Amino acid sequence: MRKLFIISLSITCIVLFAFTLSSIIQIFHYDLSAPAELSGGQDSAYRLVLITQEMDTPFWDSVEKGASLTAKQHGAELAVWGSYGTNQVDFLRKMEIAIASKVDGIIVQGLDSDDFNKLSTVKAAGNGIPIFTIGNDVPVEKSLRRTYIGSDHEKAGRLIGEQLTKDIRKSGKVVLMLSDRQEDFQNKRLNGILEALKAQPGIEPIIVVAGDTREKVIAATNDIMNREPHIEGFVSVTANNASAMVQEIGKRAKLSRFHLYSFDDSVESRTLMKEKKLNGIIEQAPYTMGKQSVELMIQWLNGETFPLNYEGYFTEIRLLKADELS
Repeated sequence: MRKLFIISLSITCIVLFAFTLSSIIQIFHYDLSAPAELSGGQDSAYRLVLITQEMDTPFWDSVEKGASLTAKQHGAELAVWGSYGTNQVDFLRKMEIAIASKVDGIIVQGLDSDDFNKLSTVKAAGNGIPIFTIGNDVPVEKSLRRTYIGSDHEKAGRLIGEQLTKDIRKSGKVVLMLSDRQEDFQNKRLNGILEALKAQPGIEPIIVVAGDTREKVIAATNDIMNREPHIEGFVSVTANNASAMVQEIGKRAKLSRFHLYSFDDSVESRTLMKEKKLNGIIEQAPYTMGKQSVELMIQWLNGETFPLNYEGYFTEIRLLKADELS
């Protein structure tokens, strides 16, 4: 009886191992080969979906405009879905619906989470649906996403870091204000800033982790100013924190005392720059992101662009200074 049990258990383990191995092979085979049924270059009306967490913002409105116009030019259908703010549950549900609908391709704002990666690696890959990340990337080894279209966030960080070394010159303390969410783009921006600041050993970066709400950012800004009275500069590493950060600094001291930068290329940030309340922002190219993402998706589905650059396709960025808006 014991032998029979051991034999049965062994067979079960072998079957489970074979099934798991087969699934992994299918995923990686899918990842390394173009879809045979679409590689003939036929001009089909593909069904594509663009999904974002930040609906109705100037940045993503511009992404949508570039993507929609390009899809129309190529005879493809493009649905634009999204959520608002930090509603990750709704965002992931939209992604799951897109996969269940068996669309031809998904262009999505990357979210560095286990749930996102499971949807990308298992459900999307299992249904033969390519995932392109846009604006925000996720690690390819976790998500098996096809490619990324958007800003080089590490380079963006270096641009601000290099400018700070020119502003501060010899020595001083710089606050780098982060979100409490572990996002790939935020980590890359931070790495870029820290790398650039190494050129000036006298500059001391102070990393402050705030939340995603205005109240938490204000509280974090107030706290660090209480603890560190001799701060030379502030950088809002997560875009949406800039306004609250600047507001609190302005209550405590003259803004002209500080070097203030943000990655937020929004109407609000540009207004702050015109008012000389921000020294500079990273200007991105959202329209180009939308346009290029749809072009690449259609080219890939037609078998025209293969293999894709797994590192991504970086769109133009530059440091826009307040003096340029005068």
